[in-house]
Amino acid sequence: MKVITLCGSTKFKEQFETANAYLTLQGNVVISVGFFEQSEGISITNEQEALFEKIHLRKIDMADEIFVIDVNGHIGSSTRKEIEYANSCGKRVSYFSQSKIESMNILEGFNKVR
Repeated sequence: MKVITLCGSTKFKEQFETANAYLTLQGNVVISVGFFEQSEGISITNEQEALFEKIHLRKIDMADEIFVIDVNGHIGSSTRKEIEYANSCGKRVSYFSQSKIESMNILEGFNKVR
């Protein structure tokens, strides 16, 4: 069982949720972002942004690897810093764009409760 921290732009909420489900179903402990300010239109202050960056680096510290949500290869400056940090700590880095997750029906075979 690995601990994996998800990294990437918070505008990719659906892809974060899909990757979280997939990686969890593979038996991993998944750490994600606190909320999706970009996709949900939440405004944060510069101080909050700096705090969230520090928190996310600690999440990377707790992980065995990071999984980068890089839809269509998009990697912004914050995510690039997180990748560099993970590399400097010797963490494995995997990418959404290089995975088969996007084309899979993650919850196929599970019964939905109504």
